[in-house]
Amino acid sequence: MSRPQETTRYRAEPGRMARWVILGVAGVLFVVPILSMLEFSLRSGQSGAHGLEHYSAIFGGSAGTYAVLFQGILNSLVICLITVLIVLLLLLPTMILVEIAFPRLRGVLEFICIIPITIPSIVLVVGFIPVYSVVARIFGSNPWTLAFAVGIIVLPYAFRPIAANLAGVEVVTLSEAGRSLGASWAQVLWRVILPNLRTGIVSACFITVAVVLGEYTIASFLSQNTFQTALVLVQHTDPYVAVIFAVFALALAFVLLLVIGRLGSLGRNRRSR
Repeated sequence: MSRPQETTRYRAEPGRMARWVILGVAGVLFVVPILSMLEFSLRSGQSGAHGLEHYSAIFGGSAGTYAVLFQGILNSLVICLITVLIVLLLLLPTMILVEIAFPRLRGVLEFICIIPITIPSIVLVVGFIPVYSVVARIFGSNPWTLAFAVGIIVLPYAFRPIAANLAGVEVVTLSEAGRSLGASWAQVLWRVILPNLRTGIVSACFITVAVVLGEYTIASFLSQNTFQTALVLVQHTDPYVAVIFAVFALALAFVLLLVIGRLGSLGRNRRSR
């Protein structure tokens, strides 16, 4: 009798050694540039010595020298706030409404939200310029108006975590159960649906903040002062300070990713209980 032919089985997940190798390579690629930037920011000119002169210049008496940078950070934070409000007040209710009342439009909404990631930013800017000539006449040429354009850029990144959360929650069943118990639609939304979407909502907000803080093309071509454009401007006169703030931005993005990962693990642990 011929022995049954053995088939090679492939594991869905990498082994323990493979995971450590991947983690080590990723860690080196992430840590080495940051350590190099920190070392560069501590240099005292061309002498080869190291010190905290550049850090003290930022937070000391020379803070006025970097007023354009601090104003850019403030403008970016305002844009972050408005963009997050666009996600929470426009995108999130639309996704919930489509999930409950118009499930056939789910694919159409996903297609619309994914489109911006397929178009280069420079092409979007060319389209935004005539639109912003009208926006500038109505609201003035203020940096916060960039939130309307950035709100379109962040749609793919904000849509995905909320959609993944919606796919794991029986929104229709929960809403019908709440309505059958006498709750109004506002109570169902506030007490039933939103608490179950907390992980996706928080992740979408954090990713939105990270995208806004890293956006440069639109702000540059529309001649607005944001964190990234101010960073490029300061780099021409003081590269040390530009590197210091770049490290701060990377650290903030890293912390946001850790928080998102922590929230995701909390959600999985709760569902497994």
